[in-house]
Parts: sequence; C-alpha cells; structure tokens
Amino acid sequence: MVKLSVIVPFYNVQQYAPDTLRSLRANARDDFEFILVDDCSRDETPDILERAARELPGAVHLRHETNGGLATARNTGLDAARGEYLTFLDGDDWLAPGYFSRLVSAIEELGCDFVRTDHVQCTARARTVHRVPHGRRGVVMNPREVILPADRSTSVDYAYAWAGIYHRRLADAGLLHFTDGLRTAEDRPWIWRLHREAESFAAVGLLGVFYRRGVASSLTQIGDVRQLDFIKAFDQVVQETAADRDADELLPKAVRTYCAIISHHLGSIERFEPPVARKLKSMSAAALKRMPQGVLDDALDSMDVQRATRLRRLRRRPVSAEVAA
Repeated sequence: MVKLSVIVPFYNVQQYAPDTLRSLRANARDDFEFILVDDCSRDETPDILERAARELPGAVHLRHETNGGLATARNTGLDAARGEYLTFLDGDDWLAPGYFSRLVSAIEELGCDFVRTDHVQCTARARTVHRVPHGRRGVVMNPREVILPADRSTSVDYAYAWAGIYHRRLADAGLLHFTDGLRTAEDRPWIWRLHREAESFAAVGLLGVFYRRGVASSLTQIGDVRQLDFIKAFDQVVQETAADRDADELLPKAVRTYCAIISHHLGSIERFEPPVARKLKSMSAAALKRMPQGVLDDALDSMDVQRATRLRRLRRRPVSAEVAA
C-alpha cells in the first residue's frame, strides 16, 4: 500500500516548479506517491511536469483541460490519492530533504487523525518561521477544543493545508475535500470543518515546508475579482458553524474572523482595480447584513477603534437586492 500521497497543484509556475520538483525528489520513497496536478497552465509548466512524470519516482501526472482553481485541483489530487496518509504542497513552494519521512513518523507515533506543523515563510531572501498558534506540542487533543478563544489567533486561523498530514479516514469521511471553484481562502471552510468534525489532532514543531510569498502570479498579489471569493469562503464558514451543536460558543469566533478579513481587504483597497474595489465594498456590506446581528455587534465591540469604525461605516451602506442575494 502507498504510505503517503502528496498532492501538488501547479498553475503557470514555470519559474518555480523545478525547485519544487527537486525537493520532491529529495523526499522520494518507494511507498510515496506525488500527484502532480496541472491546472491548465499556459506557460512551460506542462512540459516541466511531463519530464517530471518520467524522472520523479512515484510521480502521477494529471492535467485539467480548463482552469478550475486551487481548490478544484486539490480535489482532483485527492480523488486519485491511494495513500494511507495524505498531504499537500503548492507548486511554487519547496521542502527540506527527508521532511516527509519525518512527517509520517510523527503522525504514526501520535496515532491521531491529523498533525499540524510549523513552516518557513520566504519573501525574497528573507526567512521567517511561522508556528502553529497552539502552545502544546506533541500532545493529542480534540480539535474542537482549540478553535477558541474568539479574540486570539488559534489553529483555525492557521489555515495552510500543506502545513500538516492527514489520515485517510478523514478523506473517507469527506473532510479533506475543498469547496470546488473557490479561487482564494479555500483553506478557511476546510480548516474549520476539520476542527469541528475530526476527532483528534496534534501540533508538532517540525520544520520542512518553505512557503514562497510575493509570487507575482499568486492571487494574494493580484487585485482582481477572484480575490473576492473570500466572501463565499467565509459565508460558508459562518453558515456551517451556525448549524453546529456548539454554535453559541463558536459563532463569535467565525464572525469576528470574517470581520477582521473584511477590514484587512478594505485597508488595502488601493491594490484592487477600481471596479473590483467598488464590488468589494458592496459585497462586504451585504456580508455584514447576512451575519447574525447580535453576534456581529459583540464582534465589533471587541475590535480596535480603527477596524470597528471602518466596519460600522460599511454596515450602514445601502445594499442592492442583487448584491444582498
């Protein structure tokens, strides 16, 4: 049986894909498979992946005929995965040699549903360690118990799918697939569902993923309409959390996080194209009106003056019926 399936989507990353693939080779094992999903790239990425399919041990090369986005590409990889454990990597990031073997050993020793790891963020030549916002390391816990508190960064705010490893039983239970078509923030509904519905997890201080920031083709750097999918993503988080048995406890966290993300985008609105900036304001105003209003009141009261004022002003903005829907 395949021990580990690694799902790696690629889209127009010809500059970075060779580094990613070299790092996969430095992690290869006879019982590992690397599922390389080309999301209809239009540069030289397909040629690079065709060569990798011949030369990289354990490579499985899949190609989309139309671009579906990161969530859909990851789902394609999940559907093809055969491993006892699963993990992810993005096509412009890379790994330390032997990292995946250490990751598999960690989850096997702990015996839990999933393990979350630290990572190294790389911006140009700068390197910064980012840690799972959970203080207890190597201790198996119920993931529901670490969603709160609402006013601090917790494990659900550390939404990177590639910062961890997941037992196949989670995929069999439907907990590892992403919402098809989400172009950004696809990890947010995913990490919330994982923490609400999985039974056990642990955080470990294992470094080995190098996350490349500032990539020109990344949606985090592009101010086009695809960025607004964060609203769909957080609408899903709030709706699903509202249906949870512990909704009264968990909704304040979901709503406050949603508000913080809206405020963040409004605070850097100049990076959006003017029509997208206008749409951001109208869609965000509608989103505030969809939230549970009592919970929203409490969330705004708990925020700093600058963010709360920005959001209260937006809340008063008229919203057309079309946008509200």
